[in-house]
Amino acid sequence: MAQITLIEAVTQALAYEMAHDPSVVVLGEDVGVNGGVFRATQGLQEKFGELRVLDTPLDETTIAGVTVGLAAQGMKPVAEAQFEGFIYPMMEQIACHAARLRNRTRGRITVPAVWRAPWGGGIRAPEHHSEANEHLFTNIPGLRVVMPSSPARAYGLLLAAIRDPDPVMFFEPKRIYRQYKEEVPDDGEALPLDVCFVLRDGTDVTIVTWGAQVKEALEAADALAEEGISAEVIDVATLTPLDFDTIAESVQKTGRCVIVHEAPKTAGFGAEIAARIAEECLYELLAPVERVTGYDTHIPLFRLEMKYLPSTERVVEAAKRTLANS
Repeated sequence: MAQITLIEAVTQALAYEMAHDPSVVVLGEDVGVNGGVFRATQGLQEKFGELRVLDTPLDETTIAGVTVGLAAQGMKPVAEAQFEGFIYPMMEQIACHAARLRNRTRGRITVPAVWRAPWGGGIRAPEHHSEANEHLFTNIPGLRVVMPSSPARAYGLLLAAIRDPDPVMFFEPKRIYRQYKEEVPDDGEALPLDVCFVLRDGTDVTIVTWGAQVKEALEAADALAEEGISAEVIDVATLTPLDFDTIAESVQKTGRCVIVHEAPKTAGFGAEIAARIAEECLYELLAPVERVTGYDTHIPLFRLEMKYLPSTERVVEAAKRTLANS
């Protein structure tokens, strides 16, 4: 079995679902002839034709609206926003229509649509190309927010997202698009949505994260282990609906928690997790919850970009603070 990157896993999942479900269509800017800016849709138009892999105008609002219309009429569209920073014009259609149609029609109409967006920093891109704004979507009822952190999870979660009867935001951490490879069977097996993945067991501190920061979290756990500290690492994967039970079970075991995310600290999704821990696990905590995040500013250009992103060292320091405070 060949090893593939995360971006290749996305392509593989799209190709599998299009081959097995004729209602699946792909649309977006440059997704057809060029195969997408990051080549996530490379070869799909040649294989499935121009009617199923649609190059659209440079108009995110129209892309989002057409996607809602297609889904409401029985198709399963997978739309691409070239970068997450370009997704703001799509939000009106997503929040006001895609996320509400099931409720508005009392279940008569559903919107089985997926919006894919390359997410986050770390590739030396200019302004609007390095956004980490997933928290803006976690406050929209009726909308799933999913973010894979490995090739295997990208493949399985994207299959599940396309098959879901409700709209899904699928954010792809572009920093790890081609960072490493792993074996991913092209067997059509979806992974469960709404489930956190425990990637490493531990007893001293829980590290909760998602997307590209899973890499730093696992590296931090390795570094802590060298000092005799046992860290449990949880990949949230589906931010909403949140599988808080898995997080709570871990925090009740370790008594300590470090939440890591790339978005700015204020009102980031880590704040929601920290609040839930305070509400439901307060008496099990041995130390205050720590957050390692981006800063409350725009992500800087490439010279300072890596200083903005959460680092392995910052995660290690936060974990040690939870032990020092207990």
